[in-house]
Amino acid sequence: MKSNYLLIIFLFFSTFGFAQSYDVGGIVKEKGSGLPIPGANIQVKNSASGTVTDFDGAFSLKKISSGATLVFSYIGYKNFEYKVNSSNTNLTIILEEDAKSLEEVVVIGYGSQKRREVTGAVSTVDSKTLEILKPIKIEQALQGTVSGVNVTSTSGAPGAKLDIRIRGIATNGENGPTTIIDGYVGELGLLNPNDIETITVLKDAQAAIYGTIGANGIILITTKTGKKNSKPRISFNSYTGFQETTKSLGLLNATEYALLLNESYANGGNPVPFSNVSGLGKGTNWQKEVFNKGVPIINHDISISGGSDKVTYAVSGSHLDQEGIIGGNKSGFLRNTARVSLGADVSDKLKLKTNVIYTYFNRKTLSEDGLGSVLFNALNTPATLNPYGANGDFTVVPSTTGLGNEIINPLAQVANTYNDYNFKKLNGNFGLEYKLFDGFVLSSSMGFNTSNSKEKVFAKEINYGGKVFDVQRSSVFQKDVNDNNYSFDIFGTYTKTIGENHNFVGTIGNTIYKEWGSSLNATGYDVPNNSWDYADISLTTGFLEAKTNGSYVYDERRLSYFGRMQYDYKGKYLLSAMLRRDASTKFGPGNKVGYFPSFTAGWIISDEGFYGDSKLVNFMKLRGSYGTLGNDQIPNNGYVSQLSGQGTYVFDGTLVNGTASGQIPNPDLKWEQAQKFDLGLDLKLFNNKVSIVTDYFTDTRKDLLIPNIPVSGITGNYAPGASAPTVNAGTVKNSGIEFSVDYKNSFSDNFSMSAGYNVTFLENKVLEVNNGTGFIEGGVFGVGQPAPSRMEVGLPIGYFYGYKTDGIFQNQAEINAHPSQIGLGANAAPGDIRYVDVNGDNVIDAKDRTNLGNPIPKATMGFNLQMNYKNLDLAVFTFASVGNDMVRNYERTLSDANRLNYVLDRWTGEGTTSVTPRVTTGATANNVFSDYFVEDASYVRIQNVQLGYSLNSRYTEKAGITKLRLYAGVNNLYTFTKYRGFDPGASNGDPIGSGIDYGFYPTPRTYLLGLNINF
Repeated sequence: MKSNYLLIIFLFFSTFGFAQSYDVGGIVKEKGSGLPIPGANIQVKNSASGTVTDFDGAFSLKKISSGATLVFSYIGYKNFEYKVNSSNTNLTIILEEDAKSLEEVVVIGYGSQKRREVTGAVSTVDSKTLEILKPIKIEQALQGTVSGVNVTSTSGAPGAKLDIRIRGIATNGENGPTTIIDGYVGELGLLNPNDIETITVLKDAQAAIYGTIGANGIILITTKTGKKNSKPRISFNSYTGFQETTKSLGLLNATEYALLLNESYANGGNPVPFSNVSGLGKGTNWQKEVFNKGVPIINHDISISGGSDKVTYAVSGSHLDQEGIIGGNKSGFLRNTARVSLGADVSDKLKLKTNVIYTYFNRKTLSEDGLGSVLFNALNTPATLNPYGANGDFTVVPSTTGLGNEIINPLAQVANTYNDYNFKKLNGNFGLEYKLFDGFVLSSSMGFNTSNSKEKVFAKEINYGGKVFDVQRSSVFQKDVNDNNYSFDIFGTYTKTIGENHNFVGTIGNTIYKEWGSSLNATGYDVPNNSWDYADISLTTGFLEAKTNGSYVYDERRLSYFGRMQYDYKGKYLLSAMLRRDASTKFGPGNKVGYFPSFTAGWIISDEGFYGDSKLVNFMKLRGSYGTLGNDQIPNNGYVSQLSGQGTYVFDGTLVNGTASGQIPNPDLKWEQAQKFDLGLDLKLFNNKVSIVTDYFTDTRKDLLIPNIPVSGITGNYAPGASAPTVNAGTVKNSGIEFSVDYKNSFSDNFSMSAGYNVTFLENKVLEVNNGTGFIEGGVFGVGQPAPSRMEVGLPIGYFYGYKTDGIFQNQAEINAHPSQIGLGANAAPGDIRYVDVNGDNVIDAKDRTNLGNPIPKATMGFNLQMNYKNLDLAVFTFASVGNDMVRNYERTLSDANRLNYVLDRWTGEGTTSVTPRVTTGATANNVFSDYFVEDASYVRIQNVQLGYSLNSRYTEKAGITKLRLYAGVNNLYTFTKYRGFDPGASNGDPIGSGIDYGFYPTPRTYLLGLNINF
């Protein structure tokens, strides 16, 4: 009986012990810095149960048996095991970096490498940075966060294009990098930022594996996927905010305008237009009229991800709606995206994955950045005019000589603008990996893009008072475009270790790429009721004798073979060699094939025996690369003649519309080649708290593919639909130094900080221009003036070319002692600009034009700071550009146009000023292009400030919420600059003619309130 009692007691305690289980949670951090590790894996040993840490390194597991072992792991860190017990279920796990596997895995194209083994110039931006920056377009997240990368806006209007330049401008053709999304060619600006896991930028010869599309750099996008053995994780992110302009230019008010105009007319010997200015007051502030305040922006996105032991999944959707600070919904952008990502281990040898993205956007635009744009009119319309007349109609700007025939009421211009652009795109890829035998993996992937767009523009019949914008007959223009491409990649990767120290990774493969598409457009006249509601070609009733429709089709292909061999000895001597062969239908029969080799090498000095155990420098790697890459981003079919132009012919005495030759062909077109060299040094110091990366690089671009080279008009270059040929006509060299330093540290359990600084010094020089004249002109200044920009040997591409000034003539004696300026269009008078006789021939004329400045910055830099204190987090991101010049071209030189208020400091008599010339309606040479219109556009911009607060998980877990974060932020907070215009960082995107400010639509300042919730 006693033994039965003992047995019962034993079984009771055994059952009690077996039934003990706990909810375990906590945070995973990295040793040294104490910063959280997102995406770390937590696995219950010998079980399928597990989870991953969230963006803040937090995790939670339910009902874990006492005595169970949790295995914490993350790439680049040593595994850590913890045995669950009742004394501690709220854990702080510290992972230590694995000295043999430094940091994360980096995607390098058709494969990946551990960070310590990378021998090229590679930079990454992670999802946590994107979460803080909240970029509307992903390109914005690269500005100031990646050295060597400069992002410029062509306009601050919603949905406007952003230009990315990696290590400078190397060609007058296409300078933008190629984007590879999960292995296929895609479009960066259409993605939802919250779908992205990492952005990797390949800046040097490491990109040669992509051959002809790699010359301008490669941006590799890795999208988010589910994690194995993790429960469904729901993430919802939302923000709403409002926008406003960051700047208004100082214009003359009504009284100042009238007084100055009277002075101008008097100086020109004409009667004054305002006999009484006492009642004019300040008049109309046209900028205030066109700039809206409190302009809304809203964004929502939701994602669901997770996985089992064999399958992972991620599904997401997003919605963005942004109105413009000019025109409101007449300048709006709406974007919706949806994405599905699946991965499956079909067997131990076979894996498959797929990622499909759908994007829809709608964009409406106003006239921007040019003569007659909305802002141009707001700056030049006199403040003495009211926006509306007594009957409530828009005021008509007089069509007098002094106001020209292009300045119109900007509010009327906005109201009478009607257009709509819809874009739909489906893209993605399907991939397979099969392990044929130990060490050899065969991979294949099919990537695709298919898009359709519809554009409609309605020109309302309207009279602005005899202006060039008057519309005599209403019309509607409609255009449909279909673009498609696909790529098929198949490659094998063989990994082999010989002996104990010789490690090889070989990759060989083939890529097939095809793009094709078509377009159809037409214009219909006489829209019923002169109304946008009836603006459709099917309803128009009028016609023209001239051709009113057009179309095109294209079909381009590329066949590529590539191979790469990577070798390392003891993990410290690193070598890599790549070769790619591309054949493209963009080039003629003799030039279709190009070969692109590259070599990279690295030496991990800190692994050497003589290095010892340095407490100051924990890691040191010297690396270098050299290779040739290609560029084929030119218009299609440039080597053949096509009937894509318009022609008018006489048949039987009657004029008949027909077709004519389009672009002049060049059968000798060949690859543009980029010879890239890079020498870099990577350091980690002070227990890995400080990371330093520095590079010296050169990029010599030969056989530049330059479109629209001017040729003789006899060939029909200027006929409708025709254009000049694309030719290989030059060489440009970029060279510079990149330096970045990052610091991260945890000062206590409650406070941690990370800071980063990067700077790029760049020199651009044209080495050859082979077009017969030795230079190529570009850009526009004023009306009817010579081109203000040039590409010329020995100077930066797109430098400004005009007259140098030497102050203001103070009296007639100075004029008499100076070379004559009559060659510029008018005799000089006291108060006029004095130009420099550059060539010393005692005459001021076109031969005295010279270098006036450079639109390319000498240095760009970024400084970023992130701090965490308990549940509070603060982030600040800044960017600076130094040494870039910009041309002030948003002021109309008509006598009666309004002026910026700097003219109040004009010359009014001897000794009054030597900077700003007199005002007069008489003839002067003051408006010819000179350095008077060129300004230093250096600036420092506070790009983003964000303050967040995360609720303690103890309070939110009861509702099933693992993370609840509230934040407030400001994007584009403030720009420090001496430049007078709206945006010193804007560019029109043309390498020859960039930096000319036609009145750039300013990038708005945005105030945000947001919410992040994870379930």
